[in-house]
Amino acid sequence: MKRSLAVAPLGLAATLLLSTALHAEQWIQIEAQPSLTEATEAARGYAGRLPNVVGFELPGRWNAIALGPYATEAEAEAARLTLRAQGLIPGDSYLTDGGQYRQPFWPVGATLSTLPPATTPEVSAPGATETAMPAEEMPTEALPMALPDETPAQARASERALSREDREALQTALKFAGVYNSGIDGAFGPGTRRAMSDWQAMKGYDITGVLTTQQRAEALGAYQAVIDSLGMAPVADEVAGVTISLPLGLVEFDAYAPPFAKYKSKDGSGVQVMLISQTGDEATLGGLYEIMQTLEIVPMDGPRTRDNHSFSLTGTNAEITSHTEARLVNGAVKGWTLIWPTPKTTDDQTRHQMALDAMKSSFATLDGVLPDAYGEGAAQDIDLLAGLDIRRPEKAGSGFYVDDKGAVLTSAELVASCAKITIDDGYEATVTATEDGMALLTPVETLAPLSVAKFDSQLPRLQSEVSVSGYAYAGRLDAPTLNYGLMAEHKGLSGEEDLLRLAMTTLPGEAGGPLLNSSGAVIGMLAAKDAIPEAQARSLPEDVAFAYDMEKIAGFLSGHGVTVSASDSATSDTDLVRIGRDLTVLVSCWN
Repeated sequence: MKRSLAVAPLGLAATLLLSTALHAEQWIQIEAQPSLTEATEAARGYAGRLPNVVGFELPGRWNAIALGPYATEAEAEAARLTLRAQGLIPGDSYLTDGGQYRQPFWPVGATLSTLPPATTPEVSAPGATETAMPAEEMPTEALPMALPDETPAQARASERALSREDREALQTALKFAGVYNSGIDGAFGPGTRRAMSDWQAMKGYDITGVLTTQQRAEALGAYQAVIDSLGMAPVADEVAGVTISLPLGLVEFDAYAPPFAKYKSKDGSGVQVMLISQTGDEATLGGLYEIMQTLEIVPMDGPRTRDNHSFSLTGTNAEITSHTEARLVNGAVKGWTLIWPTPKTTDDQTRHQMALDAMKSSFATLDGVLPDAYGEGAAQDIDLLAGLDIRRPEKAGSGFYVDDKGAVLTSAELVASCAKITIDDGYEATVTATEDGMALLTPVETLAPLSVAKFDSQLPRLQSEVSVSGYAYAGRLDAPTLNYGLMAEHKGLSGEEDLLRLAMTTLPGEAGGPLLNSSGAVIGMLAAKDAIPEAQARSLPEDVAFAYDMEKIAGFLSGHGVTVSASDSATSDTDLVRIGRDLTVLVSCWN
């Protein structure tokens, strides 16, 4: 399989030699096009009005149009500012060392050795007759002052020379500055004029509503500085079958770990990206939607949307903010996730939003798709998905359905101090009532349980076999287990009439589970040992457990609007296992 990235290392010796030579120079990248035909037409258009136009192939399917080579970064920057001020190159043109450039395609037949060194153009004020000092003769610290100030009339004249793309770039810069909130259309109407006035007031300039060449360069420069810090660049990953713009100043390719192509944090940025790619259908998409929400990289708080063909997830906590988008495309699920340190300042928020917007607008799919397995030696752990930590609840235990709308009875200790409660991992629930170690949970959405508790007020004889259905291992198994023991006493150790003492070794995760007789009827609820005074005060034998009896449960439930149902049938051991599994739910406490 072939992996093609816009920043992938170059494999051929000749290309490596070209890259080494390019690194010795500086370039102004002015445009990138996805097809060679479009790139050639663009290069031809620029060459009609500018010298030193060179077109380069990029890794993947993109092609760059650049100006150069310049001997130094200072020369290249002076040329960029001058040409941008004159409206000859786009406002988002930027400097690069050419490390990603491959073979030139323009001029036709050109090689690096035949390209003449670029010269810095001169600039003069509109209407002026004198020629400005060549930028290479100016001290580096004076370069930002190379753009002359203008009268309002001169500013309007220079503004009229701007192309539509330049006007849109200026509106984008004004939006970035926080003074413009309308559409990016290149039309300088009342909204744009008001934004220009607000920008001038913010910067302490005379308020005219028309930016001078120098002011436009300042606004664009502030915006471009953020763009440069992000390093947004197109990436075409042919293995994953995804093309998208990524903040390559902040992330770099790490590894394939299906269903993800992982980009790790670069230079301590804390930013991560994952491209999503796997074969599948609507069920696969739905499964991924659920699984993603179990990962630590997707915090629980945030909006989520889903339909049959796509989903989006946003999650935020004190440490990270993440956004995921995925959709079905030709029998595959494709998408991406951006993980960003939670912004603390306005500048952080702006940089994050710019990267997010660029990724949303640039995402597209290619034919490739990640295989179900890629490479060897990946960490194998049920708490990991493709090497990513799966979020686990702070505590998890058992409960059981007590009505046909999905109300659940469980241990009060299990659901105390929880930011969020779920039943069976997929359904959120709230605590309706708590009393004497018991808690009643009501699902946020009405459910249709497979089975509802059927109670029997007749207690089995002492030393009769009883069983508890519960998630002994706190959800690490997909289904509850049935734990068998004996009815030791119809009261507690201190004579409590509402307790049952059991001869049974239990685990904390079973607390809240239903106590069943041999017919499958519920005769109690396993109590958390921490809720029993004797268990708190003394170290009891391991095979001592307690349950709240049916009368205590019935009183609690009826007092909060739940009518209990009586059992009227016997059952076999096989049915007992089925009843326990259909009746019992996993209750999880998240914080």
